[in-house]
Amino acid sequence: MSKPLIVIPDDYPPVMGPSDAYQVLQQRADVQYHDNLPPNHDVLVERIGDAKYAINIRSSIDFTPEVLAACKSLDVLSIWGTGTDHVDLEAASRHGINVTNTPAVSAVSMAEHTLALMLSVARDVPRIDSKTRRGGWPRGFVTQLAGKTLGVIGLGAIGRQTARIAKGIGMDVIAWTMHPNQDLASELGVNLVELDALYARSDVVSLHLRQSPETVNFVDAAAFEKMKPTAYFVNTARGAIADETAMVRALESGQIAGAALDVFCQEPLPEDDPLTRAPNVVLTPHSGGVTKEALEAGLELSIENIFAFIDGKPQNVVNP
Repeated sequence: MSKPLIVIPDDYPPVMGPSDAYQVLQQRADVQYHDNLPPNHDVLVERIGDAKYAINIRSSIDFTPEVLAACKSLDVLSIWGTGTDHVDLEAASRHGINVTNTPAVSAVSMAEHTLALMLSVARDVPRIDSKTRRGGWPRGFVTQLAGKTLGVIGLGAIGRQTARIAKGIGMDVIAWTMHPNQDLASELGVNLVELDALYARSDVVSLHLRQSPETVNFVDAAAFEKMKPTAYFVNTARGAIADETAMVRALESGQIAGAALDVFCQEPLPEDDPLTRAPNVVLTPHSGGVTKEALEAGLELSIENIFAFIDGKPQNVVNP
């Protein structure tokens, strides 16, 4: 039996190529691998060609209706990661393309990163580190998180793990989710509340929603106005889910105490972006899920999703 052809059109910066998962993939399939981003949609379509299977690495590559229509042989588009906002799922369904993702594999890594961001902004770590390196010996109160209230927006795999970790360091956790489940909340030791109550009561607000047309600018100017002036806002979900302009205004005016962000509306973040000049903000480059463990697990699952389809047992399909 011949090996299936699998195309990887966009591995830049490379994560699949150097991985252990890729070495195994090369033994199981014929692979057309590209370690640079396609400069336009025509090149993306050309790279996929007549292949039935493709693994998408970067969410900066848009699979528009036109791209999906042009990939006439494509049966499976396997996404490394959970976000699907760069793929037109309705168009994929119309063209018979199964879109899969890799849910939950980075939940622990992302939750740990969320905690790291919370601690960094609450403890003012970047500023203190910088001053200490320059010979200073800065003093002043920082914020202790034990005994404070964490408000989790979204109780998916990452939100749930974040709640568990926060409980472990002594925080009280409240949550709002689009699909309330009291049994799950009881298991986590989390109190479900209305969204306005979460904003008003939380010392830290942590965002864990998926991006969709319904969630763009979900945390808007009105939401920031409801937060405490001592509150910190943490976003490890997607940049567009929070209104960045409103967030910058809230930071500059003292409406909130600070923010810690792993995601942005424009990535990479431009050097002249107002967020880069804000002293009460901690920034990381959309790297929360990139640990060796999470990376390998996610890449392996992106491969297994294709072979599960070939075996007639589709899994992790996100479009009808």
